Amino acid sequence: MGMSMGSASGGGGRRGRRKAPVMSEINVTPMVDVMLVLLIIFMVAAPLLTVNIQVDLPQAQGGSASTADAKPPLEVTVKKTGGGCASKVDVYIGDSPIAIGELGPKIKAMKEAAAGGGDNVVKIRGDRDACYSDMMKVLGMARDAGYRASIVVLPEQGS
Repeated sequence: MGMSMGSASGGGGRRGRRKAPVMSEINVTPMVDVMLVLLIIFMVAAPLLTVNIQVDLPQAQGGSASTADAKPPLEVTVKKTGGGCASKVDVYIGDSPIAIGELGPKIKAMKEAAAGGGDNVVKIRGDRDACYSDMMKVLGMARDAGYRASIVVLPEQGS
């Protein structure tokens, strides 16, 4: 008296066809392609992020480099252009030259434009032959603009 809804093969309406097996392998080819493209992008972009002004940094010992900053610090470079002490120096913000008289207002405007809060750090890279008075003048301008300033030196060899 009962009625059977399925066919003898148990396939519903497929009439003897088998179900395709489930593919249990992961295709990693697209992931490898994406990783290689990212690698090439980073290899091309990394040299563009460095400062290209060559200065002869002084050697020092002690301390350690601070790498915990969330955003990259502003870099100011002081390069001696010749003559004795208290002679002409070139000042750069990043890679662009600027007159030493315009440095204070420029970095103050940069700080106000950023207005992101947090630590505002300026790293001052000074040529080994630059006069102490020129370096302190730049350091004072950075502090007046509201930045925490640090002077970049090369670590002593063997430390």
